[in-house]
Amino acid sequence: VLLVAYLGYVGLGAGVLQALEGPAEVQAAQNLLQQHWELLANHTCLQGPALRRLIEGIIQAYKSGVTLQGNTTSLGRWDFSGSFFFSISAITTIGYGNLSPSTVAGRIFCILFALFGIPLNLVLLNEIGQLMLLGVQHCAHRLEEVFHWQKKASLLVKTCALVTGLLLFLLLPPLLFSDKEGWSYEEGFYYSFVTLSTIGFGDYVIGMNPDRTYPGWYKNVISLWILFGMAWLALVIKFCINLLE
Repeated sequence: VLLVAYLGYVGLGAGVLQALEGPAEVQAAQNLLQQHWELLANHTCLQGPALRRLIEGIIQAYKSGVTLQGNTTSLGRWDFSGSFFFSISAITTIGYGNLSPSTVAGRIFCILFALFGIPLNLVLLNEIGQLMLLGVQHCAHRLEEVFHWQKKASLLVKTCALVTGLLLFLLLPPLLFSDKEGWSYEEGFYYSFVTLSTIGFGDYVIGMNPDRTYPGWYKNVISLWILFGMAWLALVIKFCINLLE
């Protein structure tokens, strides 16, 4: 029964996404073909194979963190700050997919780094989650002692913890992303949930716009936000699991 419910839920998601995203995909493909043929028609010196190789080179360079800016290229995705953020996304299993090692040595190191880093990250997240739970239980115990509440104290503290977590990890961060990345609030909220749930589609990633200047503290603060936010969301998901079970 659980397997049928699971497959039914996934099938429902597939059907809805097909209906919502399918027409947009077709329209994007038509626009791309139209632009391709218009470019070749307006610039007769260009040839199809040469243009295709250029496009493939641009895509490959972008995956490596290099973008064109006029007659120059932008670097910086693999500086220490960018590498630190990539390391966080690797061991938290977010894996945005917009940036990956391109050298053999880098890929081998990434495997070894993740092999030991993922368990270390899980242990740390578990400890942070336990500290959050202890804090909630301690507050509830203090309220029971002071006001002689029983079930009300636990419900009140858990509600406050849920609201505080929603504000700190899901509702307020999009305002920062709107300021630093130029995203809309909806895009920032979408990025927040996709990141903290470790889905990590990679369509939105902070600090990757070559046209923007980011402060030095930005990626470091976001890294801490990811760690504590993942621990908080894991507790919420655990509560949802208990309800389902």
